[in-house]
Amino acid sequence: MSTIPLTKRGAEKLKEELHRLKHVERPAVINAIAEARAQGDLSENAEYDAAKDKQGFIEGRILEIEGKLAAAQIIDPAALDAEGRVVFGATVDLEEEESGEAVTYQIVGEDEADLKEGRISVSSPIARAMIGRSVGDVAEVRAPGGIKRYEIVEVRYQ
Repeated sequence: MSTIPLTKRGAEKLKEELHRLKHVERPAVINAIAEARAQGDLSENAEYDAAKDKQGFIEGRILEIEGKLAAAQIIDPAALDAEGRVVFGATVDLEEEESGEAVTYQIVGEDEADLKEGRISVSSPIARAMIGRSVGDVAEVRAPGGIKRYEIVEVRYQ
């Protein structure tokens, strides 16, 4: 399995979710299964079926998170010194050339991406267009409406 890049913040969020799944949700679903079993006939017991389905989801998610954390390459953006280049973990201020619209994105791992919070996946088209570029460079992104050009205004490692 190849390494999965994660910011320090993203790794912490995955660890928190893993802890919640193991110590809150897993025991709750085990209790729900036990209660459903106590009701007798399992062949027509919807509560039992629902609890078993939820248990399968929880166990699958636990395995997925453990695998991602085991393969993670945790990067602390504050510790980066990429000499002003756009790299994984960097926060980049952009200006769309045609409209002049200013946007700010942080380049993060796929599990951390949240466009509403300004975090884009390292594998997204705009992140791929920016990687390796510096302030003043223009990144061209193929969008559904055509090619968009973004000037890199500032690069921060925070």
